[in-house]
Amino acid sequence: MIVENMNEGILSVIGNTPLVKLTKIFGSSGFNLFAKLESLNPGGSVKDRSALRIVEDALAIGLIRPGDTIIESSSGNMGIGLAQVCAYYGLCFICVVDPKTTRLNIDILKAFGATVEVVSTSNSQTGDFLQARLDLVEKLRKEIDRSFWPDQYRNLANPMAHHRTMHEIAGALNGEVDLLFCATSTCGTIRGCAEYIRAHRLRTRIYAVDAVGSVIFGGQFAKRLIPGHGAAVRPELYQPDLADECIQVTDLQCVIGCRRLVREEAILAGGSSGAGMRGPRRSSRTGSPPTTGWCASTAP
Repeated sequence: MIVENMNEGILSVIGNTPLVKLTKIFGSSGFNLFAKLESLNPGGSVKDRSALRIVEDALAIGLIRPGDTIIESSSGNMGIGLAQVCAYYGLCFICVVDPKTTRLNIDILKAFGATVEVVSTSNSQTGDFLQARLDLVEKLRKEIDRSFWPDQYRNLANPMAHHRTMHEIAGALNGEVDLLFCATSTCGTIRGCAEYIRAHRLRTRIYAVDAVGSVIFGGQFAKRLIPGHGAAVRPELYQPDLADECIQVTDLQCVIGCRRLVREEAILAGGSSGAGMRGPRRSSRTGSPPTTGWCASTAP
Protein backbone atom coordinates (compact mmCIF):
# COMPACT_ATOMS: atom_id res chain seq x y z
CA MET A 1 0.00 0.00 0.00
CA ILE A 2 1.37 3.42 -1.00
CA VAL A 3 0.55 6.29 1.34
CA GLU A 4 -0.13 9.55 -0.47
CA ASN A 5 2.15 12.52 0.29
CA MET A 6 4.70 10.32 2.03
CA ASN A 7 8.18 11.83 2.22
CA GLU A 8 10.85 9.81 0.44
CA GLY A 9 14.14 9.65 2.29
CA ILE A 10 15.27 11.53 5.36
CA LEU A 11 16.59 14.51 3.36
CA SER A 12 13.11 15.27 2.04
CA VAL A 13 12.00 16.51 5.47
CA ILE A 14 14.66 19.23 5.72
CA GLY A 15 12.94 22.59 5.92
CA ASN A 16 9.30 23.56 6.55
CA THR A 17 10.08 23.83 10.25
CA PRO A 18 7.36 25.31 12.46
CA LEU A 19 7.16 28.95 13.45
CA VAL A 20 5.87 29.35 16.99
CA LYS A 21 4.83 32.42 18.95
CA LEU A 22 6.79 32.90 22.15
CA THR A 23 4.13 33.70 24.73
CA LYS A 24 6.08 34.00 27.98
CA ILE A 25 9.65 35.20 27.55
CA PHE A 26 8.79 38.88 27.06
CA GLY A 27 5.46 38.85 28.87
CA SER A 28 3.19 41.78 28.04
CA SER A 29 5.77 43.77 26.09
CA GLY A 30 3.32 44.82 23.39
CA PHE A 31 4.85 42.92 20.48
CA ASN A 32 4.70 39.44 19.02
CA LEU A 33 7.88 37.38 18.92
CA PHE A 34 8.14 34.21 16.86
CA ALA A 35 10.81 31.51 16.79
CA LYS A 36 11.66 29.36 13.78
CA LEU A 37 12.32 25.90 15.24
CA GLU A 38 15.23 24.81 13.09
CA SER A 39 16.15 22.17 15.67
CA LEU A 40 13.36 20.06 14.14
CA ASN A 41 15.38 19.52 10.96
CA PRO A 42 16.55 15.87 10.91
CA GLY A 43 20.18 16.82 11.61
CA GLY A 44 19.09 19.16 14.38
CA SER A 45 19.86 22.65 13.06
CA VAL A 46 19.39 25.29 10.38
CA LYS A 47 22.67 24.10 8.81
CA ASP A 48 20.84 21.08 7.36
CA ARG A 49 19.43 23.42 4.72
CA SER A 50 22.85 24.66 3.59
CA ALA A 51 24.43 21.21 3.68
CA LEU A 52 21.71 19.74 1.48
CA ARG A 53 21.76 22.58 -1.06
CA ILE A 54 25.56 22.63 -1.35
CA VAL A 55 25.92 18.88 -1.86
CA GLU A 56 22.97 18.47 -4.22
CA ASP A 57 24.08 21.42 -6.36
CA ALA A 58 27.59 19.95 -6.59
CA LEU A 59 26.21 16.52 -7.50
CA ALA A 60 23.95 18.03 -10.16
CA ILE A 61 26.82 19.72 -12.02
CA GLY A 62 29.30 16.87 -11.58
CA LEU A 63 31.65 18.49 -9.07
CA ILE A 64 31.28 15.42 -6.90
CA ARG A 65 30.32 11.79 -7.56
CA PRO A 66 29.34 8.91 -5.27
CA GLY A 67 32.42 7.69 -3.45
CA ASP A 68 34.14 11.09 -3.41
CA THR A 69 35.42 12.62 -0.17
CA ILE A 70 33.90 15.81 1.21
CA ILE A 71 36.14 17.84 3.55
CA GLU A 72 34.84 20.76 5.59
CA SER A 73 35.71 22.89 8.60
CA SER A 74 32.91 23.10 11.16
CA SER A 75 32.38 23.79 14.84
CA GLY A 76 29.47 21.36 14.89
CA ASN A 77 26.12 21.92 13.20
CA MET A 78 27.26 22.28 9.58
CA GLY A 79 29.43 19.22 10.07
CA ILE A 80 26.47 17.20 11.32
CA GLY A 81 24.32 18.37 8.41
CA LEU A 82 27.01 17.40 5.90
CA ALA A 83 27.61 14.07 7.66
CA GLN A 84 23.97 13.13 7.25
CA VAL A 85 23.76 14.24 3.61
CA CYS A 86 27.03 12.45 2.77
CA ALA A 87 25.86 9.26 4.48
CA TYR A 88 22.67 9.33 2.39
CA TYR A 89 24.50 9.89 -0.91
CA GLY A 90 27.35 7.46 -0.27
CA LEU A 91 30.04 10.11 0.10
CA CYS A 92 32.99 9.98 2.47
CA PHE A 93 33.14 12.90 4.87
CA ILE A 94 36.00 14.38 6.86
CA CYS A 95 35.06 17.06 9.38
CA VAL A 96 37.81 19.32 10.72
CA VAL A 97 36.93 20.56 14.20
CA ASP A 98 38.73 22.22 17.14
CA PRO A 99 38.78 21.83 20.95
CA LYS A 100 35.63 23.97 21.34
CA THR A 101 33.56 21.35 19.51
CA THR A 102 31.42 19.46 22.01
CA ARG A 103 31.91 15.78 22.74
CA LEU A 104 28.26 15.18 21.79
CA ASN A 105 28.72 16.71 18.33
CA ILE A 106 31.84 14.65 17.73
CA ASP A 107 29.95 11.48 18.71
CA ILE A 108 27.10 12.38 16.33
CA LEU A 109 29.55 13.00 13.48
CA LYS A 110 31.14 9.60 14.04
CA ALA A 111 27.73 7.91 14.28
CA PHE A 112 27.01 9.15 10.73
CA GLY A 113 30.31 7.60 9.62
CA ALA A 114 32.33 10.80 9.40
CA THR A 115 36.06 10.94 10.06
CA VAL A 116 36.83 13.66 12.61
CA GLU A 117 40.12 15.57 12.50
CA VAL A 118 40.80 17.81 15.51
CA VAL A 119 42.98 20.93 15.22
CA SER A 120 44.69 21.33 18.59
CA THR A 121 46.82 24.43 17.93
CA SER A 122 45.41 27.84 17.00
CA ASN A 123 46.69 29.83 14.04
CA SER A 124 49.94 31.64 14.91
CA GLN A 125 48.81 34.90 13.29
CA THR A 126 45.15 35.18 14.33
CA GLY A 127 45.29 33.21 17.58
CA ASP A 128 41.99 31.57 16.55
CA PHE A 129 41.15 28.03 15.52
CA LEU A 130 39.16 28.91 12.37
CA GLN A 131 42.17 29.67 10.19
CA ALA A 132 43.95 26.61 11.57
CA ARG A 133 40.96 24.47 10.59
CA LEU A 134 40.93 25.94 7.10
CA ASP A 135 44.66 25.32 6.74
CA LEU A 136 44.11 21.63 7.54
CA VAL A 137 41.22 21.42 5.08
CA GLU A 138 43.52 22.72 2.34
CA LYS A 139 46.24 20.24 3.30
CA LEU A 140 43.81 17.30 3.21
CA ARG A 141 42.41 18.40 -0.16
CA LYS A 142 45.88 18.22 -1.66
CA GLU A 143 46.52 14.78 -0.20
CA ILE A 144 43.20 13.09 -1.05
CA ASP A 145 42.17 12.36 -4.64
CA ARG A 146 38.59 13.10 -5.64
CA SER A 147 38.03 15.41 -2.70
CA PHE A 148 35.70 18.41 -2.54
CA TRP A 149 35.55 21.38 -0.17
CA PRO A 150 31.96 22.73 0.22
CA ASP A 151 33.44 26.04 1.49
CA GLN A 152 30.41 27.15 3.47
CA TYR A 153 32.11 30.52 3.99
CA ARG A 154 32.04 31.39 0.26
CA ASN A 155 29.71 28.96 -1.54
CA LEU A 156 26.67 30.83 -2.89
CA ALA A 157 24.56 27.69 -2.45
CA ASN A 158 24.70 28.44 1.28
CA PRO A 159 22.65 31.67 1.15
CA MET A 160 20.52 30.31 -1.68
CA ALA A 161 19.26 27.63 0.71
CA HIS A 162 17.91 30.35 2.99
CA HIS A 163 15.74 32.03 0.39
CA ARG A 164 13.41 29.17 1.28
CA THR A 165 13.90 29.80 5.01
CA MET A 166 12.71 33.39 4.65
CA HIS A 167 9.94 32.32 2.28
CA GLU A 168 8.60 30.03 5.02
CA ILE A 169 8.75 32.82 7.62
CA ALA A 170 7.09 35.38 5.37
CA GLY A 171 4.42 32.91 4.29
CA ALA A 172 3.54 31.97 7.85
CA LEU A 173 3.14 35.65 8.79
CA ASN A 174 1.48 36.79 5.56
CA GLY A 175 4.49 38.94 4.73
CA GLU A 176 4.09 41.01 7.91
CA VAL A 177 7.61 40.60 9.32
CA ASP A 178 8.72 43.84 10.97
CA LEU A 179 12.12 42.71 12.24
CA LEU A 180 14.28 39.66 11.66
CA PHE A 181 16.96 38.79 14.23
CA CYS A 182 19.56 36.47 12.78
CA ALA A 183 22.69 35.12 14.47
CA THR A 184 25.75 35.34 12.23
CA SER A 185 28.73 33.12 11.47
CA THR A 186 29.29 32.17 7.82
CA CYS A 187 26.70 34.83 6.84
CA GLY A 188 24.84 32.20 4.80
CA THR A 189 21.54 32.48 6.69
CA ILE A 190 21.44 36.25 7.00
CA ARG A 191 22.50 36.82 3.38
CA GLY A 192 19.91 34.39 2.04
CA CYS A 193 17.16 35.97 4.12
CA ALA A 194 18.27 39.48 3.13
CA GLU A 195 18.27 38.58 -0.57
CA TYR A 196 14.73 37.22 -0.30
CA ILE A 197 13.50 40.24 1.67
CA ARG A 198 14.86 42.68 -0.89
CA ALA A 199 13.78 40.68 -3.93
CA HIS A 200 10.21 40.56 -2.61
CA ARG A 201 10.25 44.13 -1.30
CA LEU A 202 9.31 43.20 2.23
CA ARG A 203 9.47 46.00 4.81
CA THR A 204 11.46 43.82 7.18
CA ARG A 205 14.40 45.37 9.00
CA ILE A 206 17.27 42.95 9.52
CA TYR A 207 19.26 42.78 12.75
CA ALA A 208 22.52 40.84 12.64
CA VAL A 209 23.23 39.29 16.03
CA ASP A 210 27.00 38.92 16.16
CA ALA A 211 29.35 37.85 18.94
CA VAL A 212 31.54 40.14 20.98
CA GLY A 213 35.01 39.20 19.72
CA SER A 214 33.80 38.53 16.17
CA VAL A 215 35.20 40.60 13.28
CA ILE A 216 32.32 40.07 10.81
CA PHE A 217 30.76 43.52 11.29
CA GLY A 218 33.96 45.34 12.18
CA GLY A 219 34.29 44.28 15.79
CA GLN A 220 37.60 43.84 17.57
CA PHE A 221 38.89 40.27 17.58
CA ALA A 222 38.79 38.52 20.96
CA LYS A 223 38.51 34.96 22.19
CA ARG A 224 35.01 33.49 22.18
CA LEU A 225 33.62 30.35 23.81
CA ILE A 226 30.30 29.76 22.03
CA PRO A 227 30.90 27.61 18.90
CA GLY A 228 29.12 28.56 15.70
CA HIS A 229 28.51 32.21 16.63
CA GLY A 230 30.65 34.96 15.12
CA ALA A 231 33.92 34.47 13.24
CA ALA A 232 37.58 35.39 13.57
CA VAL A 233 37.81 35.95 9.81
CA ARG A 234 35.20 37.88 7.82
CA PRO A 235 33.49 35.33 5.52
CA GLU A 236 33.44 36.02 1.80
CA LEU A 237 29.63 35.72 1.91
CA TYR A 238 29.59 38.94 3.94
CA GLN A 239 28.27 42.08 2.23
CA PRO A 240 28.28 45.61 3.72
CA ASP A 241 24.49 45.99 3.37
CA LEU A 242 23.49 42.63 4.86
CA ALA A 243 21.87 44.15 7.95
CA ASP A 244 20.18 47.38 8.95
CA GLU A 245 21.79 47.10 12.37
CA CYS A 246 24.24 44.85 14.19
CA ILE A 247 23.89 43.80 17.82
CA GLN A 248 26.88 42.24 19.54
CA VAL A 249 26.26 39.69 22.29
CA THR A 250 28.67 38.29 24.86
CA ASP A 251 29.09 34.58 25.60
CA LEU A 252 27.41 35.10 28.97
CA GLN A 253 24.42 36.79 27.36
CA CYS A 254 24.11 33.81 24.99
CA VAL A 255 23.97 31.45 27.96
CA ILE A 256 21.41 33.62 29.73
CA GLY A 257 19.27 33.65 26.58
CA CYS A 258 19.41 29.85 26.36
CA ARG A 259 18.46 29.49 30.01
CA ARG A 260 15.51 31.84 29.61
CA LEU A 261 14.28 30.00 26.51
CA VAL A 262 14.24 26.64 28.25
CA ARG A 263 12.93 27.96 31.58
CA GLU A 264 10.16 30.19 30.23
CA GLU A 265 9.27 28.65 26.85
CA ALA A 266 10.49 25.02 27.32
CA ILE A 267 12.62 25.40 24.17
CA LEU A 268 16.03 23.74 24.38
CA ALA A 269 18.34 25.78 22.13
CA GLY A 270 22.01 26.42 21.49
CA GLY A 271 24.25 29.43 21.97
CA SER A 272 23.46 31.36 18.80
CA SER A 273 19.75 31.05 19.54
CA GLY A 274 20.34 32.38 23.03
CA ALA A 275 22.09 35.32 21.38
CA GLY A 276 19.01 35.90 19.25
CA MET A 277 17.00 36.62 22.40
CA ARG A 278 19.18 39.65 23.13
CA GLY A 279 18.03 41.47 19.99
CA PRO A 280 14.32 41.85 20.79
CA ARG A 281 15.16 42.82 24.39
CA ARG A 282 17.51 45.59 23.28
CA SER A 283 15.21 46.86 20.52
CA SER A 284 12.19 47.03 22.82
CA ARG A 285 14.20 49.24 25.17
CA THR A 286 15.49 51.64 22.52
CA GLY A 287 12.38 52.31 20.48
CA SER A 288 8.71 51.56 19.88
CA PRO A 289 8.49 47.84 19.13
CA PRO A 290 6.38 46.66 16.21
CA THR A 291 3.28 44.64 16.93
CA THR A 292 3.85 41.69 14.62
CA GLY A 293 6.49 39.60 12.96
CA TRP A 294 9.50 39.50 15.27
CA CYS A 295 11.38 36.35 14.37
CA ALA A 296 14.35 34.45 15.73
CA SER A 297 15.87 31.17 14.62
CA THR A 298 16.41 28.45 17.19
CA ALA A 299 18.59 25.35 17.04
CA PRO A 300 20.33 23.37 19.77
